[in-house]
Amino acid sequence: MSVIDTTTAEHYRWGGVCDGWHLVRQAGLSVIEERVPPGGSEVRHAHTQATQFFYVLAGELAIEVDGIEHHVTAGQGLEIAPMQAHQVANLGEIDARFLVVSQPPSHNDRIPAPHTVSC
Repeated sequence: MSVIDTTTAEHYRWGGVCDGWHLVRQAGLSVIEERVPPGGSEVRHAHTQATQFFYVLAGELAIEVDGIEHHVTAGQGLEIAPMQAHQVANLGEIDARFLVVSQPPSHNDRIPAPHTVSC
């Protein structure tokens, strides 16, 4: 056991401009700190098994879940259940930093979720 932070955690890039750091990477639990710059977003998707909790540390996230957009600011969080289609975007003017807690881990549990068309 040792103290971990973004300077010592395993780092990866996603979406071309976003960062993730694996703070906890176990068979039954994942905790990732992520950074999304202004204008950055992920592809809309769902997870077949993972429950996720997004907790904003700095900035603001727009998290669309099943067609409803939630604005989550620093000190707030939002839970996403398995099979709920969602997409995270930073519509603000500063980097959004947040934790993504997934149980079980969400990597390799992702399925595409196209946008729904409303009439």
